[in-house]
Amino acid sequence: MRRRTWRSALRRDWQLYSLAVLPLLFFVVFRYLPMAGNVIAFRRFRPGGDLFGDTWVGLRYFRMFWQDPTFWHVFTNTLVLGGLTLLFVFPLPIVLALLLNEVRTRWLKRFVQTVSYLPHFLSIVVVAGIVFQLLALDGAVNAGLRAVGADAVPFLQRPGWFRTIYISSEVWQTVGWGTILYLAALTTIDHELYEAARIDGASRWRQTWHVTLPGIRPTMVTLLILNVGTFLSVGFEKVLLLYNPLTFPTADVISTYLYRVGVVSGSFSYAAAIGLFESVIGLTLVLTANFVSKRTVGAGLW
Repeated sequence: MRRRTWRSALRRDWQLYSLAVLPLLFFVVFRYLPMAGNVIAFRRFRPGGDLFGDTWVGLRYFRMFWQDPTFWHVFTNTLVLGGLTLLFVFPLPIVLALLLNEVRTRWLKRFVQTVSYLPHFLSIVVVAGIVFQLLALDGAVNAGLRAVGADAVPFLQRPGWFRTIYISSEVWQTVGWGTILYLAALTTIDHELYEAARIDGASRWRQTWHVTLPGIRPTMVTLLILNVGTFLSVGFEKVLLLYNPLTFPTADVISTYLYRVGVVSGSFSYAAAIGLFESVIGLTLVLTANFVSKRTVGAGLW
């Protein structure tokens, strides 16, 4: 019966099922098939040799990066940069969506939405170029400092400024786009709840706290769990474009370290071991965040 039911559903709605073919092929080809390459984390791989490695070495490469002080340095940088990204970039779209929801002038609301969305459509290379133009020694920011009698600051060469620069550019580029899901979730809240809250004498702040935030809580929880899962996958492209050897103490993260030891140096097995370790930690974070979310707020990703 199940087979006949499945076949009849496929025969009836084959046009809808056909829309899922290309996305499924994308995930199979670019997400699942490459997982077979993780075996070289346990085998010695040499360019031009066997595709899945020549000899079995067990946990040799895992022990190498566990004993590598450089790895733990970049691991710490990744935790700090990922934590700052989660702390600032995740809640700001919620705040912006709540503020936009309170705007009653339609043209002003659309204008703010459009202006905040636009940076998302800029290439990361373009964003990095803008950052370089603004923060260079002869850039606009240092020109302003000289105008008020202050000395120019080499922002891009000082490790202490890298995290501020990265988080600021990430907020500018992603916060506006991140409000889309929250604004969509706000439209699903029953307006009768607001009417009941007003009758009970609730102020706008109380309505936001007791009606609006609970209404978008499932969306918030889902996105938080997904962000926690990518906690260690700090934006490789932007970091690679913005950092330099002078800022390695605070800018070098796991992804850029993998690029140098895996692609540049050719230590593919060592890089695969580190990548597999990073993936296991990401999976653990997702499962933990989902478990804690279900126990505390009653909602989870699954």
